[in-house]
Amino acid sequence: MKDWKRTLVSPKTSIRDTIRQITESALQIALVTNAENNLLGTVTDGDIRMGILKGLDLSEPVEKIMQRCPYVCRKGEGREAILATMKLKRLHHMPIVDDNEIIVGLELIDDLVGAPPRDNIAILMAGGLGSRLHPLTETCPKPLLQVGDRPILETILLNLIDNGIRRFYISVNYMAQMVMEHFGDGSNWGVEIRYLQEKQKLGTAGALSLLTERPESPILVMNADLLTKVNFGDLLDFHTMHHSKATMCVREYNHQIPYGVVKIDQHHFLGIKEKPVKRYFVNAGIYVLESEVIDNIPPDTYFDMPQLFESLQQQSPEIAVFPIREYWIDIGQMNDLIRATNDFRSEF
Repeated sequence: MKDWKRTLVSPKTSIRDTIRQITESALQIALVTNAENNLLGTVTDGDIRMGILKGLDLSEPVEKIMQRCPYVCRKGEGREAILATMKLKRLHHMPIVDDNEIIVGLELIDDLVGAPPRDNIAILMAGGLGSRLHPLTETCPKPLLQVGDRPILETILLNLIDNGIRRFYISVNYMAQMVMEHFGDGSNWGVEIRYLQEKQKLGTAGALSLLTERPESPILVMNADLLTKVNFGDLLDFHTMHHSKATMCVREYNHQIPYGVVKIDQHHFLGIKEKPVKRYFVNAGIYVLESEVIDNIPPDTYFDMPQLFESLQQQSPEIAVFPIREYWIDIGQMNDLIRATNDFRSEF
């Protein structure tokens, strides 16, 4: 049983420190309380991501993003009553308070019913050449390169299994046979694995046109050279909650200009800002798609995910972005592989 008291923060705790508290407690929630332990609000992963998208600085107090009227159950309510409320409200966490609104416990849906398998399928794009990692990839496809004590793609598979995914497709092209021999039909991991075999390079989206089924549940698509601790369950729930046709995971990228930037109006000096930091969101290579979106991908054609999202954006406003705040690394070059290897023990 995890210690729920490690989730307690004050309203003036910074968002950054709250993220650290959520990570360390491993309970995916922070409970905001005053000095008397009265529950003032809650903060979940979704609240943090929305704050990031609104441009809030992580040094700002957590009270700016907390949910001020969270659902609670009372001390003494039975397990079945708490579970029924959580199912009705589709909640993963339920704070327990006494008659004075003092927090006395925290129930998790996974503790009450166990983490259920999801209906979603995951498609892992493993057909790339990995040319920037030569000479390693001359004899081994990049998804099978060892990081820590197992191949990159095996770590991705295990993370998705931990999040309830049980059905997988792996898109293969370069050294396809090696990937297929390693993973087989998935029975070694208690899951089902099938393959999308590209006869030619189809890009980061083109291989999806090879999928013959159209599942009712959203499809998770991920590049097979990424290592991340993103909560895929939260990602899928976010996509559904926002009624999105397609969701792209994004990663914040900050670029500091190493000079003083001068503001001017024609020939007039208006001011100067020393070494400003420019803030961007970049594509993180993880996506969730409604199955009908696949019909927008031309068959047997090289087609990348940015092309797909740009075409979808012209058709529908229901395109979302999901900011990743967890550990994430794209293993594209040798220094990325070295860093991932060094990080593996602490992160995975």
